[in-house]
Order: sequence, then structure tokens, then C-alpha cells
Amino acid sequence: MDERIPIEAVSVSAYEVPTDAPESDGTLAWDSTTLVLVELQAGGKTGLGYTYAHQACATLIRDKLAGIVEGRDALAVRGGWLAMVEAIRNLGRPGIASMAISAVDVAMWDLKARLMDLPLVSLLGAMRPAAPVYGSGGFTSYANEQLTDQLMRWVDEGIPRAKMKIGREPERDLERIRLARDAIGPASELYVDANGAYARKQALAMAEAFQAYDVTWYEEPVTSDDLDGLRLLRDRAPSSIEISAGEYGFDLPYFRRMLEAGAVDVLQADLTRCGGITGFMDVAVLCDAHQVPLSSHTAPALHMHPGCCVTPLRHLEYFHDHARIEAMFFDGPVVPVAGMLEPDLSLPGLGLTFRRQEAERYRL
Repeated sequence: MDERIPIEAVSVSAYEVPTDAPESDGTLAWDSTTLVLVELQAGGKTGLGYTYAHQACATLIRDKLAGIVEGRDALAVRGGWLAMVEAIRNLGRPGIASMAISAVDVAMWDLKARLMDLPLVSLLGAMRPAAPVYGSGGFTSYANEQLTDQLMRWVDEGIPRAKMKIGREPERDLERIRLARDAIGPASELYVDANGAYARKQALAMAEAFQAYDVTWYEEPVTSDDLDGLRLLRDRAPSSIEISAGEYGFDLPYFRRMLEAGAVDVLQADLTRCGGITGFMDVAVLCDAHQVPLSSHTAPALHMHPGCCVTPLRHLEYFHDHARIEAMFFDGPVVPVAGMLEPDLSLPGLGLTFRRQEAERYRL
């Protein structure tokens, strides 16, 4: 008896969504976000996945990857993932190719769970009922009132951790951090993200100054390509401050190098970049082997299910821009309760339903 369920069709579309206000961090400014959506059909079910990437990612999926996964067994996700990785060998693994694989991989996992009529968290194997989150935004483009209002709203909603961007105007950073601390009060954790904007000694001096405001998380104080610089910060920054990086990782060797260098206290990974849920679960095993905690980067609706299933998880990033888009484009995104995201076990797969009509106005 043939128990294969072949993938019958692959569709891909891209949508550009303006931000609700100008956004910037220490090294980049943007006014829109592009979501690339993949839908797979098999056995009368449709699975969806997406990544946040350039429209070119959709072209790569349509022209290259669709033909790789069509006809493959929808239940054999790892096999499909490996076939895609092999197919892009001459295109280069880091960058758009990995983001394209990520979107298709998520759709394959969602499809498999729907075919089995299971929530994805149950298919993957839950080890916790919910995952802690931190509120993330606090862009350098925000006026002071806008910054404090956003951070205060997260705390009022029960999220006990808030992250803000720094580094674009270093001379303003400590004053903005002071305002943030005053806004969220002494009981909430305050995180900062420089997006690699500082030089090594500048970053170290800032870390020492952060102590006055009880900053406990220092993300990409220097560029994530500078593993020696990250290690310097990890060794010499106040012990109360954790150094984190990893959001730009596309494959396991990247994460292995960062871990072997002792560059971070907490590793970050983004499944919309690192090969989807398959890649994210692999990174979690690597973190477990090195006894380093793992934190997800952006896309909270996608990270919630695997985040409940990996041993070394510290928390998920509840990123303002992506949480907003997920609420616009899908029925089913879970909102944090008491600082936790808990999957809805009554819904199969990711628990998301694409709001096609609402999204159409943004389609590229």
C-alpha cells in the first residue's frame, strides 16, 4: 500500500506592507516590509509558510524550488528540505536561497500537521505549553514619547521584557535608555539592540554605562561578523549583561562558528532565514550541545510552535512590525498573555488562515 501523499501544487506570492511609522535601527532605515507567502497542496489540504524577504525570493521559489518539492511526499519533510538544499548549491546557501527554503519548509511542516489533523506543536513534540516573549521595537526613528508609549504598552499587557534599538545616534542612547527604564519601571527587564552600530571599545564603554539603568540584554553590540569583538564584549562587559547575536545566520556552520568562538551568552536564530522549522530545530540541537540558550528572532507566529518544542529556548521576540503584519494577513495569530505565547491546540498546523482578500491590496 502506497502511503505517500504527493505534493500536488506550489503557489507563491509576495506582499509589500508599509510600516505604521518610519522605522530604523543603528545601521538601517526602512518604510515597508515584504512578506513572501508559499502555499502547498496535498491530500485535500493546504499548508502555508512565509518569510520576510525581497520579492526576488518569490521568483526563486517559483522558478527553482517549486519543481523540487512538487510530487514529493508531503509527510517526508526532511527529505524535501535536503532536496532543496542540494538544488541551490550553485546559487549559494546564505541569503535569499536560504530564505526561500525557509518559506517552503514552513509550508511543508504546516501541511504535514494539517494532513495529520494535529497542531504543529503536537506534531513536533511539545516540552512546554507556552513560550515566553519579549516586546521588541523601540526604533531609533521614534520620538521619545512614541518610544516610551510602546514599551509601556507591552508592560501593561503583561510582557515583562522590552527591547529598544540604539546606535544610530550614540550621543542620545543613554538618555533614551533612561526614559525607557523610567517608563517600564524597575521590575521589567530592559533589552537594547545596537545592530552592530558600535566599534569594540565604544560598545564596551556603553555596556559599562548601561549598568545605571539595569540593562540585561545587549544585542549585536558590534557587527555579528566580528566574533572576536563579540567575545571581547562577552568577557569584559558587566556580568549582569548578556551578549546576543545570530539573527543573520543562514546555515549550521555559521551558528557553529559563533558558538565555538564563545561569542554569545544567548544565540539567536530566525527560522525565516536559517532554513525554516527544520533548520531552527537543528540550531536548537547545536545550542543544546554547547549549553547555550536560544532565542528566536522576529516572526512570532512562526516561532511559537517550534519554540515550545526545543530544549534550550530562552524566549521569542514579539517584534512589532511582524506581529502587526501577521494580525493583518492571518486569522489565528496568538497574542501574548502574561508574557507568554500559547498555541491553540484546537487548530491544526500553525493555526493560521490566510486572509487573501485583505492581503490583496498589498500584493506585488
